[in-house]
Amino acid sequence: MPQTSMSIEVKIPAVGESIASGVISVWHKADGETVWAGDVLLTLETDKVSTELTAEKGGVLRILVPQGEEVKIGTVVARIEDAGEAYHATKPPQREQSAATPGPAPVAPAPVSSPALSAAVESMAREAEMESTPPARLVPFVETGESRITRKKMSPLRRKIAAQLVMAQQTAAILTTFNECDMSAVMELRARMQESFTKEHGVKLGFMSFFIKATVRALKAVPAINSRVDGEDLVLNHFYDIGVAVGTERGLIVPVIRDADRKSFAELERDILFFAAKARDGKIKIEDLQGGVFSISNGGVYGSLLSTPILNPPQSGILGLHKIQERPIALNGQVVIRPMMNLALSYDHRVVDGKDAVTFLIEVKKCIEEPMRMLLEA
Repeated sequence: MPQTSMSIEVKIPAVGESIASGVISVWHKADGETVWAGDVLLTLETDKVSTELTAEKGGVLRILVPQGEEVKIGTVVARIEDAGEAYHATKPPQREQSAATPGPAPVAPAPVSSPALSAAVESMAREAEMESTPPARLVPFVETGESRITRKKMSPLRRKIAAQLVMAQQTAAILTTFNECDMSAVMELRARMQESFTKEHGVKLGFMSFFIKATVRALKAVPAINSRVDGEDLVLNHFYDIGVAVGTERGLIVPVIRDADRKSFAELERDILFFAAKARDGKIKIEDLQGGVFSISNGGVYGSLLSTPILNPPQSGILGLHKIQERPIALNGQVVIRPMMNLALSYDHRVVDGKDAVTFLIEVKKCIEEPMRMLLEA
């Protein structure tokens, strides 16, 4: 059915309370390109989440604000003009479902190895190279014509992260206490149960669900850590919404797993996978990040052996996990090799005493080193 010539405005919608602006990080369609209803037009990046804007109707896209610009909520950034009768007589392109299924990864060609050199030849080659290369302080500076620095604006999310970290340091008395745990029992239990667990629940049993369970038990043992300062009041939380830090290309975000104390290991693993996928696709919502009472950050996935995590305000505690590393320990009067992990608890010393912090870490350590207790209670 022919339509009269008209255009509709593409406006930046309200994407959450307290968010006044965002940056057009990507235009997925070009100026003058024909679009169809439901097509993703742009990605808006705010200080909390990324949001995709889709076309309400089909037509020809006319971009008014270029990519990379910061825009306020309500700003008209494009128009979709009617494309005429020929357009309306054309069927929209089919979205093949099979396209969502990735094909086999291309096989990289095997590297061509050079002939093996004898030790003597290699030594001579190294000496010749050293003789022909002047010391670093004598190498003359050569102007390449390329800029030695790159300056760009921080993204809204990065600015928000920076402000939050500085605010946390300035408003809380942050102290960090350390301990370590032997991962042998968890690793053995996980390996033994992995096949049956995956077959029954459709997800793998990871380490994070064990630490979430251990954290809940430790928070119940030390209620002071499950609290927050609100002005001159101390607010005690009687629920266990645990934030799990997830690294993305845009920065670190902390989606919250609700009512972790009521969930099984399988439910926790599903939640972790769900939020990891949303974070990877840039589809985390504001409500996914709000309301946590405690956070867990796993720097071990990047190889970190020890760190002092910074609080996620207004929370009073954050548990830092680190790389599992085999090292010698004393056990029953003998030196043995065990897979050990360093634990770090940063906490607000205004409301959490050192004794409470130590008790918390010991409870986490006990749960990880005797995991069957948590499984029986799940």
